[in-house]
Amino acid sequence: MEIEIHPLATTGGDTLTLSQRIKSIAAEFFRFLLTGSVAAIVNLGSRWIFSFLMPFEAAVILAYLVGMVAAFLLFQKIIFKAGSGDVKKQIRRFLLVHVVGLTQVYFISWGLADFGFPAIGWTWHTEDLAHFIGVATPAFSSYIGHKYYTFK
Repeated sequence: MEIEIHPLATTGGDTLTLSQRIKSIAAEFFRFLLTGSVAAIVNLGSRWIFSFLMPFEAAVILAYLVGMVAAFLLFQKIIFKAGSGDVKKQIRRFLLVHVVGLTQVYFISWGLADFGFPAIGWTWHTEDLAHFIGVATPAFSSYIGHKYYTFK
């Protein structure tokens, strides 16, 4: 037995059942994670390059900004299909969501690299692993922020 949920209408005016809506959200979140992974690879790769030119902490921040540009373009065009909206408003909102994400990435990356891994004796690629974990951390909070705030 399917439960029909009327407030969850599609763009064509059709209603979705609860199970259809859950599947739709899960599929969108999965696409968000895939495109976000591309942006994360851009972030990680640029941090690796920047680390040759500056301290790790500065490289993490600059790489995050490079990854943000990639993420904005991917999310806007592929996931939330918000190309016709007010781009300046989207950019402002995107930046606000990512200030939260940057805070998460920075403190987790820095905390693991400087305190967490040394405390357990981990020495193999500490900055790389710390940054990878830091970049992965804000996936859910960013999805919620972009879906219901940035590109709504």
